[in-house]
Amino acid sequence: MKIAFFGTGNMGNPIAANLIRSGEFEVAVFDLDKSKAEDLISLGASWISDIQSSLAQADIIMTSLPGPVQVKALGENEIFPYAKSGAIWIDLSTNNLATGQALLAQSKNSGLHFLDAPVSGGDEGARAGSLSIYVGGDKAVFERHRFVFDVIGGDIKHLGQSGAGYAAKISQVILCYLHSIALSEAMMLGVKAGVNAAEMLNIIQNSTGRSYVADRYGPPILNGDYDPSFALGLALKDMRLAMELADTLDITLPMSALVTETYAKACEKYGADANHLIAVKLLEDASGTLLRA
Repeated sequence: MKIAFFGTGNMGNPIAANLIRSGEFEVAVFDLDKSKAEDLISLGASWISDIQSSLAQADIIMTSLPGPVQVKALGENEIFPYAKSGAIWIDLSTNNLATGQALLAQSKNSGLHFLDAPVSGGDEGARAGSLSIYVGGDKAVFERHRFVFDVIGGDIKHLGQSGAGYAAKISQVILCYLHSIALSEAMMLGVKAGVNAAEMLNIIQNSTGRSYVADRYGPPILNGDYDPSFALGLALKDMRLAMELADTLDITLPMSALVTETYAKACEKYGADANHLIAVKLLEDASGTLLRA
């Protein structure tokens, strides 16, 4: 089967690599920055030089894009006009419900199947093919294409109607950012009181406050690189999607609102392209103390 894969960044690149290595698909790739796909071409992917022609041949279209704006634009300008009837579009992006519902309606009008299937597990999960994948959409369509998800994921959940995958991803991902800020505050409290930063992280990792965030993101805080695997602006985008969903559902998320504000301040100060954990530096700057090993 032929796959047209759009978006080969930190997550899309290793996902596409696993599809290529499986040997089950003919994979064609595209990114606005071709250099991000050179390794995939070396693995055996073809480069999409003619989007219209590639979409006309693709049985499966997969997108791993920064957010709703990019997904909507690709759908309206390229996928819906040129994709062949009967193809399936699997969107791996973190997206909002309004855009998802619009894409579903347009897909039906274009004779396409559409599944929202955002992923979680970080770039390491993408490389290992062990991602958690949250799928929304027609269950029969999902079951017919389960073999695709099995190549890239380990924990694959069909959650219900279209949009359920997007909602699940948005709901769970906010904990990553809440935990990151909470981790920095707990570490700063101990460090300012005289505990060595590395020792403080070790204590947290072996206490009731331990978490994936402490284990995965504590070390990049201690070494000062703030983790280059994800951008600060994308983290803020995710938090804003969560707040938008909360408004739609008429619920109040006070802690999430505070963390969203923190990430917005960090973006303003350090730039959207900065590494995502640099939001922690707001606390470091305010405290006059770096959390370093």
